[in-house]
Amino acid sequence: MNNLLVAQSGGPTAAINATLVGVLQGVRASGKVDKVFGAKNGIDGVLKEEFIDLNELVQDTEALDTLLYTPSSALGSCRHKMGDWRTNEMEYKKAVEVLLKNEIKYFIYIGGNDSMDTVDKLSEYCSLNHYDIIVMGAPKTVDNDLNLTDHSPGFGSAAKYIATTVAELERDISVYDVPAVTIVEIMGRNAGWLTAAAALARVNGGAGADLIYLCEKDFDNNRFIQDVREQLAKKPGILIAVSEGVKDNNGVYVSDQVSTGAVDNFGHKYIAGAARALEQMIRNEIGCKVRSVELNLMQRAAAHIASETDIIESSMLGQKALRCALDGETGRMAAIRRISDKPYRVEFISVPVNEVANHEKVVPMEWITASGNDVTSELMDYMLPLIQGETNIKYENGIPKQIKLY
Repeated sequence: MNNLLVAQSGGPTAAINATLVGVLQGVRASGKVDKVFGAKNGIDGVLKEEFIDLNELVQDTEALDTLLYTPSSALGSCRHKMGDWRTNEMEYKKAVEVLLKNEIKYFIYIGGNDSMDTVDKLSEYCSLNHYDIIVMGAPKTVDNDLNLTDHSPGFGSAAKYIATTVAELERDISVYDVPAVTIVEIMGRNAGWLTAAAALARVNGGAGADLIYLCEKDFDNNRFIQDVREQLAKKPGILIAVSEGVKDNNGVYVSDQVSTGAVDNFGHKYIAGAARALEQMIRNEIGCKVRSVELNLMQRAAAHIASETDIIESSMLGQKALRCALDGETGRMAAIRRISDKPYRVEFISVPVNEVANHEKVVPMEWITASGNDVTSELMDYMLPLIQGETNIKYENGIPKQIKLY
């Protein structure tokens, strides 16, 4: 019983496949794993025993190079939250049965907060019931909200895309001399890291976003309109970046003004619509030309402008997760510890996954300006190294070459 299973879960990113590549490269280098399987669609594929044979891929350097820069989850994904095994262990019994049947000793799960919850629960169940199964987590999330890691794979590439897009939007809106406001809505329910990346559009001297509102800070409608008026007094065209999860001091989402009230599989309310709500507010209160832009899915898997730093670190985390598993570590997650900013240096460690699951790392309040409409230089210093480097994507017929595993 010396086989390995790897799966991916949660929202896609531009770097999640780089972590998978790191795992597979680690397998090839170690020589300690017999067979490698990939589960289709995360833990759902484990429970359904829907596996892909990855053994040939381990040895195919060209395919791994292509997979490294292929966006989204090549193994598929899911949003399945396993319940407490103490209340109902049926799913856990099924998962263990499948793993034992296929002689799988190592299971590496690549994902975000809810995925690390699965790692925590499944590893605990296996340990307490004396199953010789190692369960290890590898982080992933563009939201950058995972605890105990300096930053999360996928965030750097998403931040690079956002910074570039905001810089290009600023150039577009600056050509007119009539008062106009453009509002860019950026992902982030409770953590504003991605929206903060809009500030990086200024690093080469451009104006970038004139106002930036993160979801960590209470949003005040009156102050917002005042901020907009002040910026319009300085120049005709202004650009605003706003987290989708901005809410007032009563915890009411700005997007509730246009929300349907629908929820996802985890009970999270769909909150997109903040920019549209603010667009209408400006139209009513100021009356100038105004439009809203929702980056939506584009910011998650824009591999054409991924950060090479992000891709390299994501791959290294996959290798770290594999090494930890082979060393017998279970119930832990590979993570990044920052050693210094200048020069930028990190090390790869492992942390207890029970201190990651169901915890949320938000932007520190001291990294948001007192006015609540911008970010500080400390936050800029934190983010800037993460967007460095351009990837060596191969093109075919004019567009990036990608790979499909099934």
